[in-house]
Amino acid sequence: MSALAIRSAPSSIIASVRTPAHRRPGLVRNAAATTAELTMDPVERLQSGFKQFKSEVYDKKPELFEPLKEGQAPTYMVFACSDSRCCPSVTLGLKPGEAFTVRNIAAMVPPYDKNRYTGIGSAIEYAVCALKVKVLTVIGHSRCGGIKALLSMQDGAADNFHFVEDWVRIGFLAKKKVLTDHPMAPFDDQCSILEKEAVNVSLYNLLTYPWVKEGVSNGSLKLVGGHYDFVKGAFVTWEK
Repeated sequence: MSALAIRSAPSSIIASVRTPAHRRPGLVRNAAATTAELTMDPVERLQSGFKQFKSEVYDKKPELFEPLKEGQAPTYMVFACSDSRCCPSVTLGLKPGEAFTVRNIAAMVPPYDKNRYTGIGSAIEYAVCALKVKVLTVIGHSRCGGIKALLSMQDGAADNFHFVEDWVRIGFLAKKKVLTDHPMAPFDDQCSILEKEAVNVSLYNLLTYPWVKEGVSNGSLKLVGGHYDFVKGAFVTWEK
């Protein structure tokens, strides 16, 4: 992470990890739930969760939710991984209305392209041009299956999935840098380094969007990288 200043802070959550050996790289599943939640009907679990949220949060904080009925004015746009162990609202203590959030495999941000990845492009455009967010944040995390899949990919090998490999190839330059700079490091250590380097690639890709580049140039936008380690319970950030 050369030329990037790093700041660390304790995380508010430590997630338990279970990695079955028979799982394919990139799709490691983990379930850290109570016995009652595991035995509950899946739809009933959603209804029960909402009832708890409404009674304990929504109904008790009208000063938070009433203004949100009129619109949103988030400070952050957050790119985070879809991994179920890494919910940014929970780990960073973000309240409703604070962050416009995009989640995908490995928290990747592709470069600007009007004909490809338009879902990501439209979210960035709306956040910056319409919502006027002030901070764009890309957050990687420990033991990321998407990063492991990227590092495991062999040239010329057939893809295991319809979409996953093509998506994580967005981080190819980060993979190349890690293999060049740390060729003898153990695979797990390379993965840990790649989790952060992939964030850096996404930060640079954000600058290919004209309205992001303009905002960074005039000081109205800030680009921030982050990494959440749920094994150690740690969170670090660095600014572009």
